[in-house]
Amino acid sequence: MSAANKNVIWFEDLSRGDVGLVGGKNSSLGEMVQQLGEKGIDVPPGFATTSDAFRAFIKANNLNEVIAEAMEMLDSGKRTLAETGKAVRAAIVAGDWPDDIREAILSAYRELSERTGNTDLSVAVRSSATAEDLPDASFAGQQETYLNVRGEAALLSTCRRCYASLFTDRAITYRKLKGFDHNQVALSIGVQLMVRSDIGGSGVMFSIDTESGFDKVVLINAAWGLGENVVQGAVTPDEYEVFKPLLETPGLKPIVEKTCGAKEIKMIYAGAAGGETKNVPTSKAERQAYVLSDEEILNLARQAATIEKHYGQPMDMEWAKDGETGRLYIVQARPETVQSRADVTALKNYTIKKTGKTLLTGLSVGAAVKAGRVCLIENVKDIDKFVDGAILVTSTTDPDWVPIMKRATAIVTDHGGRTSHAAIVSRELGLPAIVGTGNATHILHDQQEVTISCAGGEEGAVYEGIAEYEVEDVRLDNVPETRTKIMLNLADPSAAFRWWRLPADGVGLARMEFVVNSAVQVHPMALVHFDTLKDEEAKAEIAKLTRRYENKGDYFVETLARGLSRIAAVAYPKPVIVRMSDFKTNEYAELLGGRPFEPNEENPMIGFRGASRYYSDAYRDGFALECRAIKMLREEMGFDNVVVMIPFCRSPDEADKVLAVMADNGLKRGENGLQVYVMGEIPSNVIRAAEFADRFDGFSIGSNDLTQLTLGVDRDSGELANLFSESDPAVIWMIETLVARAHEAGAKVGLCGQAPSNNPAFAKILVKAGIDTISVTPDSFVAVKTNVAEAEKAGN
Repeated sequence: MSAANKNVIWFEDLSRGDVGLVGGKNSSLGEMVQQLGEKGIDVPPGFATTSDAFRAFIKANNLNEVIAEAMEMLDSGKRTLAETGKAVRAAIVAGDWPDDIREAILSAYRELSERTGNTDLSVAVRSSATAEDLPDASFAGQQETYLNVRGEAALLSTCRRCYASLFTDRAITYRKLKGFDHNQVALSIGVQLMVRSDIGGSGVMFSIDTESGFDKVVLINAAWGLGENVVQGAVTPDEYEVFKPLLETPGLKPIVEKTCGAKEIKMIYAGAAGGETKNVPTSKAERQAYVLSDEEILNLARQAATIEKHYGQPMDMEWAKDGETGRLYIVQARPETVQSRADVTALKNYTIKKTGKTLLTGLSVGAAVKAGRVCLIENVKDIDKFVDGAILVTSTTDPDWVPIMKRATAIVTDHGGRTSHAAIVSRELGLPAIVGTGNATHILHDQQEVTISCAGGEEGAVYEGIAEYEVEDVRLDNVPETRTKIMLNLADPSAAFRWWRLPADGVGLARMEFVVNSAVQVHPMALVHFDTLKDEEAKAEIAKLTRRYENKGDYFVETLARGLSRIAAVAYPKPVIVRMSDFKTNEYAELLGGRPFEPNEENPMIGFRGASRYYSDAYRDGFALECRAIKMLREEMGFDNVVVMIPFCRSPDEADKVLAVMADNGLKRGENGLQVYVMGEIPSNVIRAAEFADRFDGFSIGSNDLTQLTLGVDRDSGELANLFSESDPAVIWMIETLVARAHEAGAKVGLCGQAPSNNPAFAKILVKAGIDTISVTPDSFVAVKTNVAEAEKAGN
């Protein structure tokens, strides 16, 4: 190394191999500037001070002795952690710059100002410890970052504060826990063009789903203003997820999730030049608007995919949008170290059996369930009151909270998203957490017994009392191969990613009505005829849900398409069979605004449901919205692995009517590879199988309805439960006959009913009948797969 760059090195002269010289953060910035600029990765220009400069500063000010003495007194108990950190930081801040280091920093600052055409350029000053961001030292935020630093005097003062931040209480504690020698850790300072995200937006993104480890999506969190609020969890940010395999296909927008966060506050400049910032409330308009446009979301996702490919591993990145230029910058990138190292040979499946009432909901972190007593602490000054093994409830956390987070059994916060400090540390510690509840510190109280459940997908719940639940280990390292394809029944989009590691052959049943009920919430005809609604309360709620949509039908289409896309993404490119809505009239009526559009029926189970609705004037416009959602899912988002399935189709004539309505709405069987299946759940589907096979590409047997209608037993009747049996010879005859007749006509047959999930031995009957696919609930997948393998072996 020449004398000229002994103290300062420009980012473009650094690479990821320079961790020992400038720390993980700065070496990574240099790597991206040097290697990825031509590939569309925009990193704000800047330079880094070296670890040699830090050591020279410490030596010139005789601080080695000060630090050693302070740590010895801490270890011997003669001085508290707070006293130790304060004394060392004060000594560093009071130090004088050696002339060569001072001149190197100021010279580089002047050159950076000239490069960007500014005088007294505003810069971000970031700490990059030489032991930070390594695989075995992955906790973020141990040292400080200062924003909006302007002018030479302010820069030198802030750089000293950066050096001092190597000895914050949390950094000292962290190094002791990790076994790092205080004298072996140095600090590099990154000085970087300040992106005007104070008037734009910023956030965090991962090239992997942080909860499930699903490696085919990019997760982006976004908030208005500077990025510290997202990192610290001080706001509930927007959340976007993008499906990576379809990113490079021109014209596609594979955004599988868009959630508008509350974004209660934003961090902006306080006006001074020394890194001062302040939080101010966001406007109502800002809270209701997305921070990023679709094109910006896709831009960031492509950058994340490029960075991940270059590093060869999942990455954790910070980004910022300049409010003046609109440019999107990557301001930090480091390896993701939790999900990418998870055990892929086993899944823990938690099943809630019985709970008290739901007290709170929020974003779930982890997939576990924990029960215990609440320990409510709102200020970090009170952490000495924490009770080991309790459930920590607080407003938000930062690195100062880590010592007690390690002693908690679960964590609940008022604010924050899935990339907030509380979420990241909880993942690192293997703790379930529920963040962004909004009011946990108001609703819960000290010593209250509660159950924390993160087992239901993206939304976690806090239940009153100690719930009953089961934990099962699902082993994936010895799942047998089978000729018969074993698929999954999935309904909840928020939980779909949880099952991506199962070696399934696709999704045999994705229930549209579940997505309508949980995500859309509104009856489609109430959206079509919104202006005529007489229920003012329902009308107000619908108006609130659809406030970002000029056309209320677009709300239904986009929300439904995005929900289904999460299920389609899990299996892509394997087939995903989406059943069009199959609510009964009494269930449709419960949707917002639904009651005026639904008749009162004595027996909705065999009433106005399934195919009969789709061509009826009473629902045709609602079905058109369903078709538009499927068209968006397949053609605009790119999930052409989606197969459409028609439920409760009573006759071939009815099939013709439905297929005609679908074609009128842009879904023509055979066009753009579209396959259309029919449910085999009515005896007429079996009796006239050949005629149905002329109209559809395949059958999927619904064993519940087929049993009900074959035996004449109401499947929901408790009094007749002993008569309801999918293994009844009459039902087996129906299944065997449908398989044989469908195969004769060249159509495929699967079974998506509950029978093989409840009774894995039933799978053997299906194998003997020659079924093509069996679709089961995820928790029974391994058992059914094993039974099918045994049945196939016995049949050879």
